[in-house]
Amino acid sequence: MDRSSAAYDEDFCAWTQNQAAELRHAGAERNNAPVDWENVAEEIACLGRSQRSEIDSRLGVLLVDLLKWLCCPDLRERCERGWRLTVREQREKLLREINDSPSLRPYIAEAFADVYADARLRAAVEADASDGQFPVEPPFTLDQALDPAYPAELFPPEWRV
Repeated sequence: MDRSSAAYDEDFCAWTQNQAAELRHAGAERNNAPVDWENVAEEIACLGRSQRSEIDSRLGVLLVDLLKWLCCPDLRERCERGWRLTVREQREKLLREINDSPSLRPYIAEAFADVYADARLRAAVEADASDGQFPVEPPFTLDQALDPAYPAELFPPEWRV
C-alpha cells in the first residue's frame, strides 16, 4: 500500500484536501491537460467539506436536545426518552466521523461556539420557550457534550454506551 492509500484509509478528510491540492498543482503544471483538473479538484475538496457539514448538523442536533434537557425541566417527563435516544445517536455518529477522519477533531472544537449559538435559538423554538431561557454561553464543554455519561440524570449507567 502506498503512502497516499494509507492516508486515504486513515483520514479521508485530510486525504481529500491533500489530493485536491495535488491535482491543482498538477493542473497548473499542465500534466494530463485534457483532464478538467480544477473541477476534479473542487469535487474532491467538496467531499471533505461535506464531512464538516455533517459534523455541524449532528453537533447542532446534539446540542439542541442537551439544552432542552438542561433548561426545560417541565418537558423532561414527556420528552426524556426521545432526547436520550437522539443524544446517544448523534454522539455515536459524531465520534465515528472523528475516528474515521481525525483531522476533524480540531474542526469540531472550532465550530462548537457557532453551532451552540444556532442550537440555542433552535432549542427555544422547539421548546416553545423564550431564547432567554437558554444561556448565551454553553453550560457544558464540547467534551461533556460528547461524553456518554453526560448529563448523569439523562444517562444513568444502563443507558451509557
